[in-house]
Amino acid sequence: MRYMATYDLMESLRNTNQWLGASALSLASYPLFSMVPNPALQWMAAWGEVTERSFKRMVSKPDWGIRTFTHEDGRDHLVNIETVVSRPFGDLIHFNVSGRPEQPRKILLVAPMSGHYATLLRSTVKSLIVNCEVYVTDWHNARDIPVSEGKFDIEDYTLYLVDFMKALGPDVNVIAVCQPAPLTLAATAYLAELDPDAQPSTLTLIGGPINPDATPTDVTDFGRRVTMGQLEETMIQRVGFKYKGVGRQVYPGLLQLASFMSMNAERHSTAFSDQIMRVAGGEASDNDAHNRFYDEYLAVMDMTAEFYLSTVERIFKGLEIAQNRFVVNGHKVDLGKITRVAVKTVEGGKDDISAPGQCVAALDLCTGLPDSLKASYLEPEAGHYGIFAGRSWRNNIRPLVLDFIDTNARKDPKPANKNARATG
Repeated sequence: MRYMATYDLMESLRNTNQWLGASALSLASYPLFSMVPNPALQWMAAWGEVTERSFKRMVSKPDWGIRTFTHEDGRDHLVNIETVVSRPFGDLIHFNVSGRPEQPRKILLVAPMSGHYATLLRSTVKSLIVNCEVYVTDWHNARDIPVSEGKFDIEDYTLYLVDFMKALGPDVNVIAVCQPAPLTLAATAYLAELDPDAQPSTLTLIGGPINPDATPTDVTDFGRRVTMGQLEETMIQRVGFKYKGVGRQVYPGLLQLASFMSMNAERHSTAFSDQIMRVAGGEASDNDAHNRFYDEYLAVMDMTAEFYLSTVERIFKGLEIAQNRFVVNGHKVDLGKITRVAVKTVEGGKDDISAPGQCVAALDLCTGLPDSLKASYLEPEAGHYGIFAGRSWRNNIRPLVLDFIDTNARKDPKPANKNARATG
């Protein structure tokens, strides 16, 4: 029962704020009040609308919103999201464009599991389905996974990636964004040693903490300052009675969101104040820039406690990937075993989460890989989000990544592993 009351209290506070927003909107929009226009009532209604929407989004999984796609043939094609591999803690999904020939580039986009849903990569997916077959790791919210499904830590995460790569075959090109970069590198090395025919064709690591100590940031400094006991005591709670995962220990998404917003509290406060004034003045819309960003940003998911704690302890504190001593399921992973998978790193010059130097460290760890199969790129003006979404990604990084894939893709890939598990 420990901390279940705390989890339910957080949900109660969120629910109360959503109710207050809805109540303010309903009261200030009462038709009788329109007889005597009052700016205060307009502001109250605007505050209620913004508040209700914001707190409601915190427990809603966003939709991918990718329903059609205009191909080079000038026709609109439906996009069907199909589950290729279904597992308790995450699925492998495929964005299948109906009526379009299968594209030669097969890309596995490994989404981060760091408090947000995989839909955070929506714009990345949209930019890639233009001329690629796109597969994405769709991680599940830990609060919705029954305790009976067992644990899920960074070793389990790595083995999930191994299974996903096996299911797609060696002609797949893997792109890992942010948090999963070190574990995706480990999964590739795991396959290189134990099942070399299932290795991916190329591996692109974008803004990931391969070596957090290479260039410390506030994120890595936080991991150094606190002890594991302090983290477990202050950050871990048990899912309350409202959800299927009741009793499961998690790092709540609401705590993660509070941490994210506190890092830029003034900017977020200004953004919401400005939005309230826009709504009051009738200048806002349902799909304006503010709502597009915050509908995604505020939608958070819980992580299993063991995944969060093992990430901090083994990736950030213990530097197991950075020092090439990571162990998966009793097997020591040797990053030097990667000898024929082309590896590229991408970093942002203004990334304040995974600063330049952290990701490119992967190339030095791949001691068995010739220099001809290594590449790196630094986007000088891009922040963390910009290196996989936005103008920097679309105009500069995406073309370079696709060119890297085309240059290094294997010409004679072996078929996919037919024994890879399709369900779990």
